[in-house]
Amino acid sequence: MHHTVFKSMLAGSAMTLSLAAPGWASAQTAPAAQTTPPADAPASVTEDSAKDVLVIGSRRAGRTSTDSASPVDIIDSEELQSQPAANMLDIVRNLVPSFFVPQNTISDASTFVRPPSLRGLGADQILVMINGKRYNRAALVQVYGGADTALSYGAQGSDISNIPAIAIGNLQILRDGATAQYGSDAIGGVINYQLRQDTGLELQALYGQTYKNDGDRYQISGDVGFKLGERGFVNVAGEYFNEKGTSRGATRPIAVVLANLQPGVVNRIPNYPGPAQIWGSSPADGYKLFLNSAYEVADNTKLYFVANYATSSANQSFNYRSPISAPTPLAVNNGTGTAATASPGANGAFNTIYTTACPTGNATCPTGGFVRNGGATFNFTSIYPGGFTPRFIGKIEQLYGTFGAKGEGDSGFTWDLSGTFARNSLALSMTDSLSPSFGPQSQTSFFFGKLIQTEQNFNLDTTYPLEVGFASAVTLSAGGEFRREQYETTVGDVQSYAAGPYASQPLYDLVSPGVYTRALNGTTPITATQSPAASGYGGISPTFAGKNAQKSYGAYVGAETDIVKEFTAGVAARYEHYDTFGDAFVGKVNAIWHAEETTALRFTAGTGFHAPSPGQNNTQILTTSFAAGTGVQVQTGTYPVTSSIARFYGATALKPEKSVNFGAGIVIDPKNGFTLTIDGYTIKVKNRIGISQAYNVTAANITALPALASVGVGGVVNYFTNGFDTRTSGVDVVSTYRTTLLNGRFAVTLAYNYNKSTADNIKLSTTGTPLISAAQSFNITNLPPKHRGNLSANWQIGGFTLNARENFYSSWANQLEYPGQTFGSKFLTDFDISYTLAEKYTLTVGANNIFNTYPDRIAPSTTTPIYALTNSTADGQIYPRSGGPFGINGGLYYARLRVKY
Repeated sequence: MHHTVFKSMLAGSAMTLSLAAPGWASAQTAPAAQTTPPADAPASVTEDSAKDVLVIGSRRAGRTSTDSASPVDIIDSEELQSQPAANMLDIVRNLVPSFFVPQNTISDASTFVRPPSLRGLGADQILVMINGKRYNRAALVQVYGGADTALSYGAQGSDISNIPAIAIGNLQILRDGATAQYGSDAIGGVINYQLRQDTGLELQALYGQTYKNDGDRYQISGDVGFKLGERGFVNVAGEYFNEKGTSRGATRPIAVVLANLQPGVVNRIPNYPGPAQIWGSSPADGYKLFLNSAYEVADNTKLYFVANYATSSANQSFNYRSPISAPTPLAVNNGTGTAATASPGANGAFNTIYTTACPTGNATCPTGGFVRNGGATFNFTSIYPGGFTPRFIGKIEQLYGTFGAKGEGDSGFTWDLSGTFARNSLALSMTDSLSPSFGPQSQTSFFFGKLIQTEQNFNLDTTYPLEVGFASAVTLSAGGEFRREQYETTVGDVQSYAAGPYASQPLYDLVSPGVYTRALNGTTPITATQSPAASGYGGISPTFAGKNAQKSYGAYVGAETDIVKEFTAGVAARYEHYDTFGDAFVGKVNAIWHAEETTALRFTAGTGFHAPSPGQNNTQILTTSFAAGTGVQVQTGTYPVTSSIARFYGATALKPEKSVNFGAGIVIDPKNGFTLTIDGYTIKVKNRIGISQAYNVTAANITALPALASVGVGGVVNYFTNGFDTRTSGVDVVSTYRTTLLNGRFAVTLAYNYNKSTADNIKLSTTGTPLISAAQSFNITNLPPKHRGNLSANWQIGGFTLNARENFYSSWANQLEYPGQTFGSKFLTDFDISYTLAEKYTLTVGANNIFNTYPDRIAPSTTTPIYALTNSTADGQIYPRSGGPFGINGGLYYARLRVKY
C-alpha cells in the first residue's frame, strides 16, 4: 500500500512540474535555492536548519538558502548523524537523491577510495570544501575498468570518507556550476562541510549487523567544544570504526569441482567452506579526527585553524585462482532457453615451469632456453594445492590543515587570508599471492608502493559594500589564489612489477646425451610463458615512480545586489593560469525575482573548467582483471599520455574540461506549512577526461614496442584521454508539509530527482579508433537510475522521535559487465525510533532496508552463463558486483546510544 502512495506522490510532483514550468525538461540549468529544507534532505531537517546562513554560493554576508540567487541545500548535523554508516559517502548517498556511489566489491584500489557522482558527473567535477576552503584530492586516480568507477573513470576527486559525521555542523550543497567563484572542479557543484563550533560534550556508540548476521559494525565517536575566554573556541571531534566483511556470492564452480575431486586439499581451498572468493564489503577499520578553532586577536579580526587527520585500512578479497580445470564440461544456462556446457579452466600461474636451463655453451640448446624432456619442473600447487585468493590491502592516511586570518573594517570591507596544506597517501600491498614468472623464488606477499597527493593553497578573499542607489549596497568581491599540487609514486617490491626468469621459456627436448632439439607443437616452436608482476596487481616500477607537480594562480571578481527589493542579481568572473596547459577564463550570472510574497523565480548561467591533475597526467597501473561472468584472466595496463605505450596506441596530451551550465527554478511558499520547489538544470561538458577503451596487445605489437612485454600477449592497454563530451539534464522537486499531530511536531517531505547524462562527440584516436567503447558510453547514460526519490516522515512527541523513509530507485543497466540486462526498480524502507531521557541520553534503534531488498539477480546470457552447480556465474556472482545504486548487503539493524552535555 505504501508503495502505491509513494508512486502517486511522485506522479503528483511530476504533474505539478509540467503545469508550473512547461518546457523545463529541456531547459539548461542548475537547480534553485530552497525556501524549505534541502531538496535532497529528509523531513527531519528542521525549519531552523533551512534558515542557516550560507557559506557557499554568495560572497554577500547574511544570505540564507531562501534568498540566495544560486541554489543551496542545507542538511543539519542531526540528519547526518542519524545514518548508521561509518562512511560519509554512504551517509550522503542515503540523504541526497542526485548523489550516486557504488558499493564496490572486487574493484582493485577503487574499493578503498570509492568515487562518488553528483548529477551523473565525475568525482573530480564536484568541489569539496571544509568551512569554505578547498579540501584536497585523494591519492588514487580511478583506473579500475568496471562499472564500479564508470561515472568517474579516470577521475581524481576528494575522499570524503575521511570526514567524521559528528564533526559536522551542517552540510551545504551548492547545486550549480561555481568555477567562476571557487576555481577548477566546481563544474557540477560544491559540497561544503561546516564544522561544529559549539561547546559541551557529546559521545555516541553504535552497533549494527546485517540480516545475514555478518558485516558487524562498531562505531564510537565523540565531540568536545569549549570557549577560549570570550574571544575564541576550540572544537575537537573524533571517530573510531570497525566494520566486518560481508559475503553475498556463491563459491566458484571450479572450487566445488576441486573439493569433490581432491578431498585431501579441501582445507587448503581459501575461505572453505565459504566462497573461495568473496563478493561483498571488505573488512575495514580506522579513525578520523577534526579540529576547528578560532580566536579574536583584536576587534573584528580573528585567527582560525582547522585540521584533519584520518587513517584507515581495508582488506579486500580478489578473484580465486584454481589449480585445475574441470575434467568434464559443467552445465550452464546461457540465456537461450537450452542447456549448455562450459569448462572453467585452471589459472595460468599453475602452468608447469621448467627450471633446468640449457647447458652453458651447448650449440643445440642456446642460452635463454630451458629443457623440457629430461629437465626439472616446478608447479605452484606445492605452495597452493587448493588454489589461492589474493588479499589486497589498502592503507589510507590523510593530513589536512588550514590556517588563516580574517577581519572586517568599519566601512564594511572584509578580508580573509588563508593557507591550506594537505597530504593524502594510499599504501598498497598484497598477501596470499605469487609472482608467477619468478617460479620457485616467488614471494607470496608484496608491497606495491605508495600513491601520494600533496597540495598547498593560498587564498585572499575580500568584499566591499558600495552604495550606488539600488535597494541594497552592491557587494563587490575580489580575490586571488595560488595552488600547487604534486602527485608522487614510490617503488614497490621488484617481484611486484618485474618479469622474472620464467616469463618466457623457449623449450628444448633432450634427444641424446648433449644433443637437444627445439620442442614443437606440429611445426610451431613451443615457448612456455608466465605472467610478469604479482598475480592480481602490478607494483610501481622505477620507470614510473617519481614526483610530478603542477602550479597555478588565479584571480576573480564579482558583484551582487538587490537592484530593487524584489530582484537580486549577481555576476562573477575568474581567470586562472596553469604552468602545464595555459589559461582559463570563466564567468557566471545568477538572479532571483520574488514575483510575489509566496513565489520566487531563479536563474543561473555560467561556464566552468576542470584542469587535468598531475595524477591524471602521470598514473601507471598494471592489474590482473577477470572478464565478467566468464572468469577469463586479462592483464590490463593503464598508462599516462606521456608514455611510449600510450603514444603507440594514439594518446595525445590532456586538455582541460570545459563546461556550460544553465539553471532555472521556482519556489512556492504559501506560508501554511506547505512548500514546493522545482529546479531544472543542464550541464554540458566538453573534452571529458576519462580512460580510453582497451586495446589488445599482440606479439607483433611487442616486437614493435618491447615495453609492451610488461603487459604481455593477450593483455590490454588503455590510457587517459579527452575522449568525449557529455550533456546532463535533470529536475529536482521537493514538497514539504509541516503540521502538529497529536500535540507533536510532524513533517513529511518528498524529494525527487530526475537525471540523465549522455555521451556524445566521441573522438577518435590517431589510429582511427573510437577513444571510448560503446559500452562505456551506454553506462554513462544507464548505470545510475534516472529516477530517485525519498519520501520521509518525522514525528516528535514527548521524548520520542520516529523517522521513516521510503527510498525509490528506478531501473538501471550495466553494459560493460551484464550486457542486455536491465536491473529493475526497487523500493527500500528505513525506520528508527529514539527516546531521550533527561535531555541528555538518547537511545535509538532502527533498521535500514527493513524489508531486506536486494538488486535483481544476474540473468543468464551468452556472455554471462549461470552454472547449475552453484547457481552463479563462473566467478561466483549472484548479484551485480558494483551493488547498483544501494548495494548488495541487504537489510541492516542497529542501535545507537548518545550522551550529550
